Amino acid sequence: MKKFPMIIPIFPLSGVIFFPKTNLPLNIFEQRYLELVNDAFNKDKFMGMIQSKKEGGSVYEIGCLGKISDYQKSKDGRILINLTGISRFKILKEISNNKLYREFQVDYNEFVEDIDESYCEIDSDDLMDKTKTFFKRNGLLLNWKEFEKLNHAQKINTLAMIAPITNEEKQKLLETITLEEKVEALDSIISFYLHETGSNNQTIQ
Repeated sequence: MKKFPMIIPIFPLSGVIFFPKTNLPLNIFEQRYLELVNDAFNKDKFMGMIQSKKEGGSVYEIGCLGKISDYQKSKDGRILINLTGISRFKILKEISNNKLYREFQVDYNEFVEDIDESYCEIDSDDLMDKTKTFFKRNGLLLNWKEFEKLNHAQKINTLAMIAPITNEEKQKLLETITLEEKVEALDSIISFYLHETGSNNQTIQ
C-alpha cells in the first residue's frame, strides 16, 4: 500500500462529501483555511476533507484524503484549488497544535481498494440505467458520453458524489468498504427514490 501522511490537515465542511477518484473545486477565503491550503501546498499537497456534524465542532469518522492538483491565487486574496480524491481515511484522534486549522491522526488500512487498481469490474448496467432515469426526473444534466470515458471506480464514486440524495446517504456510501458494497448501496438508494416517484420503469438512452 502506498504511504500517505498519518497526520493531515482537515477541512471540515458540512454538506460536502468527497470521494476517491473524483475532483472537487474549492474557493478558499477564510483565513484559517487559507493557511491550511498554503501549508499543504508548500508541504506535500495533501489535505483531508470531512463532513462536519451539526453539534459543535464534531466531525464524522470517515473522510477522504485529497491532493491539490491545481492552485491559483486571486487578486482579492482568495485561493482557488482543485482537489483530487486519493483515499478514504478513518479518524483516530485530533492532534493539538498552535495553528488556525485542525489536524488529525488518521488510518487508511480499511480502504486499500481506493488505491488498488486491480479491483474487479462489477456489473452495474442496471444501476446506470436507473441513474439516468433518476437524474432526468430531477432535472440534472450530465454529459454521459464524457462520463463513459471514466473507469469503473471513477463512475461509481462520481455518481455517489453528485447524485441528488441526502448528505446522510452520501456519507453512508462513503463509509462502504468495497466498491461492490458501494454499487449495491447506491442501487438501493436510487431504487427507493424511483419507487417513491413511481418512475422505476422509465429509462433514457
